Amino acid sequence: MKAQGKNIVVTGGGNGVGRALVLQLLNKGATVLAVDINPEALNETMKVAGNKNKLFTYVVDISNKEVVFAFARTVMQEHGKVDGIINNAGIIQPFVELNELDMERIERVMNINFYGTLYMVKAFLPHLLKCPEAHIVNVSSMGGFLPVPGQSVYGASKAAVKLLTEGLSSELKDTNVSVSVVIPGGIATDIMRNSKIPNSVSVENSKTNMLLTSEKAAELIIKSMEKKKLRTYIGKDCNVMNVLYKISSIFAMSMMNKVMTAYEH
Repeated sequence: MKAQGKNIVVTGGGNGVGRALVLQLLNKGATVLAVDINPEALNETMKVAGNKNKLFTYVVDISNKEVVFAFARTVMQEHGKVDGIINNAGIIQPFVELNELDMERIERVMNINFYGTLYMVKAFLPHLLKCPEAHIVNVSSMGGFLPVPGQSVYGASKAAVKLLTEGLSSELKDTNVSVSVVIPGGIATDIMRNSKIPNSVSVENSKTNMLLTSEKAAELIIKSMEKKKLRTYIGKDCNVMNVLYKISSIFAMSMMNKVMTAYEH
């Protein structure tokens, strides 16, 4: 689905990849409905956007089912249609093993990453099915297919997003709605801070040429929508580990363990 002339909802639009998605979609001629839980972040996105008459911002807690469905009703009342949604918002967990992770943190990660995505899909799918052409993009993670020590719950939430998207694709194969799951590796963003986690070295924020910039990640996410690709792996690290994992999951997991151990020292 081309972005030109389309109404597209982007979650996590206040910073990082979400902001980059908003700006690039505006440049492609879309009307963008940017969603974030942080009003200050949305205001900053509005400031840096050039085409403000096509940008609308909404403060929404995507982990709250009632709030998400109310938001969908508001959007339909104010804009009349939605052609696409990009479920980009997500957080990681503290880098601790499952036995040390408290249930409040576990529930927050699952509620935002998985249920937030699910609520958005459920709230907007009936409206998308009425469009001549529509698209759903869900952002998963390399951690959703390759276990990362200290990120087991995060990985589980992103694996759920991947399987949800692929199942949805099968269900919608004879409809006007296309579905994509984008699986990124490390991206240079503020995900640690936005997840309310003290700064530490991680696969996702370490300085390496394997990391994608937010702008490049957004470009590839939009490209997956435009080309109607079901599954897209983005980032050098993600593509390398995907190949290794297919050859030998044990070897790939061992490599990841060594990488994480090295970063701890």
